[in-house]
Amino acid sequence: MSIGADISLTNYLNQYFGFSSFKGNQEVIIRNVLAGNDTFVLMPTGGGKSLCYQLPSLIMEGTAIIISPLIALMKNQVDSMRSFSVDDGVAHFLNSSLNKTQIQKVKQDILAGKTKMLYVAPESLTKEENIAFLKGIKISFYAIDEAHCISEWGHDFRPEYRRIRPIINEIGTAPLIALTATATPKVQHDIQKNLGMLDASVFKSSFNRANLYYEVRPKVNVSKEIIKYIKNNTGKSGIIYCLSRKKVEELAEVLKVNGIKALPYHAGMDSNTRSDNQDKFLMEEVDVIVATIAFGMGIDKPDVRFVIHYDIPKSLEGYYQETGRAGRDGGEGQCITFYSYKDIQKLEKFMQGKPVAEQEIGKQLLLETVSYAETSVCRRKMLLHYFGEEHHEENCGSCDNCLNPKTQFEGKEYLLMLLETILVVKEKFKGEHIANILLGNNTTAIKAYKHNKLETFGEGAEKNIHFWNAIIRQALVMRYIQKDIENYGLLLLNEKGHEFMKAPHDVMFTQDHEYEEVDDDDATVNPGAKGGTADEELFAMLKDLRKKLAKKKNLPPFVIFQDPSLEDMSIQYPTSIDELQHITGVGAGKAKRYGKEFVDLIKAYVEDKEIIRPQDMVVKSVANKSLLKVFIIQSIDRKMDLEDIAEAKSLDMGELLNEIEAIVNSGTKLNIDYYINKAVDEDKQEEIFEYFRDEAETESIEEALAALGEEDYNEEEIRLMRIKFISELGN
Repeated sequence: MSIGADISLTNYLNQYFGFSSFKGNQEVIIRNVLAGNDTFVLMPTGGGKSLCYQLPSLIMEGTAIIISPLIALMKNQVDSMRSFSVDDGVAHFLNSSLNKTQIQKVKQDILAGKTKMLYVAPESLTKEENIAFLKGIKISFYAIDEAHCISEWGHDFRPEYRRIRPIINEIGTAPLIALTATATPKVQHDIQKNLGMLDASVFKSSFNRANLYYEVRPKVNVSKEIIKYIKNNTGKSGIIYCLSRKKVEELAEVLKVNGIKALPYHAGMDSNTRSDNQDKFLMEEVDVIVATIAFGMGIDKPDVRFVIHYDIPKSLEGYYQETGRAGRDGGEGQCITFYSYKDIQKLEKFMQGKPVAEQEIGKQLLLETVSYAETSVCRRKMLLHYFGEEHHEENCGSCDNCLNPKTQFEGKEYLLMLLETILVVKEKFKGEHIANILLGNNTTAIKAYKHNKLETFGEGAEKNIHFWNAIIRQALVMRYIQKDIENYGLLLLNEKGHEFMKAPHDVMFTQDHEYEEVDDDDATVNPGAKGGTADEELFAMLKDLRKKLAKKKNLPPFVIFQDPSLEDMSIQYPTSIDELQHITGVGAGKAKRYGKEFVDLIKAYVEDKEIIRPQDMVVKSVANKSLLKVFIIQSIDRKMDLEDIAEAKSLDMGELLNEIEAIVNSGTKLNIDYYINKAVDEDKQEEIFEYFRDEAETESIEEALAALGEEDYNEEEIRLMRIKFISELGN
């Protein structure tokens, strides 16, 4: 069925959905679909993509086949469509979650002509019985949602998406509409080529989300920064993205113990818990969801006020899609990302072992992310440029770089060096190679191509790699150069670049960020333990108290509290048992057993000296509740061999003993007799135990080996017995 301009689509829109007007390009897109043309739609999150296939499917004869990647997404869409219709049969999905009876019902409704929209996963589309069934029905058109999944260059690549075209050919051709919220020119071309729709009408909405604020911060004390941010934005909805499931669990726990209503979400959780957590977020029973990227596709919550990236995403498309979940109602949306180059190196390591082509693509996408994080030009300009859109304003007023501009410098000579080098190597090399020529780096590739013989080789050696990367990325944004879409990453001169070569003129560049190299902040959940200087006077007083208590209880002092714990007390000044539990190496058990006299002493000292404590720096720790520690404790309770526990968690024996020692030193009692009796001779057990009880002045393994004799005892035996000793007498 085709529909002319004379027919009022607004009437249909009002009749089916109750809206009185279309948004953006919706109307022209829908007319194109109704006219039976192939259609490619690029529309940012929140722009109203779904309506572009929902409305035509209701108007046209037959059933529209909508290919969608996620079961949860299909269910949401079907529920949503049914809410607009009196007949539930108007929309169905066909996927692995249905039983035979349910599948039969779906097919009956389609054959009866009730169903206007059938949502299928690409995997379901490939099943022979489904192909046979679909061959026999009238298909109005095919819609491919989240079409970026087709492209290996897209951030959510799904190999089965690349088989869609041959299956459509087998079922029977009909017009196609492909839709995505994120696609670079490269990805767009790849999608159209794969679907055989290079002649499709393309409708591209602006990628600019004017209400979003973008900021990149150095990755220092991240948990503390996040807690501070959320507490300054109480009651607002937010999503925090982490790359690993482990980090999701840990961070959600840290937020909870610090009084923030937060829940985790990742693909490793059972589906009931996952959907419960998602519902609690949608129903505003919790404010914050900590999630991997498994969370969000199709989440239609309009009032998410902040999206925080604990880890830098793997691609700018992923970043754009995830930040796009903020402020979908047009209100405030803060997008804050924590960046350290070490995260990029970690992501590169994960790629090892994958096919070379996949590694190459992944590396290029990561380089774009690094460019975005380290750039000092307007982040909006940079992001829109990546998606092939030009942003003409010099200052967007809504990103950290525009609000805090970096120093500028005259860069005519550097731009000339860059353009000359790109031309002299015949526009056949990537940015990294060009930078190495200018720096005079004799890499294998440079020697192989004899580029160390070029005039520009080493011409920019007084600068560093950061500097030349900044010149390249700013020259791209200013459109002096471009990247070849087909051969991703090769640098070519634009017309503007050629003109500059003929008549060079002054051009201003901006100094880029150089983020300090810092470790991830697993340790900074309890910041004071690592930083700050111990109060020497208090430290000496705490040691004296420990000595007295040890004498009274007839125990070696280190069994009560070890030196690092006393040192941390003299930095943090805990004045209650609750605060003491968050000191390095002190758990709830140890705090209750020995803590009172220590906190009383600290309290009196703080009052006497009028000390202002660094309590605002302390973020409550959940180290004692970490999943690994819980697993170890439960496994020891079940008398599992230590080798099996280590293997289950990919630890070596030394690492496992470190964890067990930390548990015991924090005041938790563990009984590893079942293992010691197999691993350590009875006489040796007795001698080591007596050494720690009667002779040892410190907990040092070296001193124990020296006293007991290295030829008769080994380190593992002594560590096992020290664990038993501290657990039995100290806890």
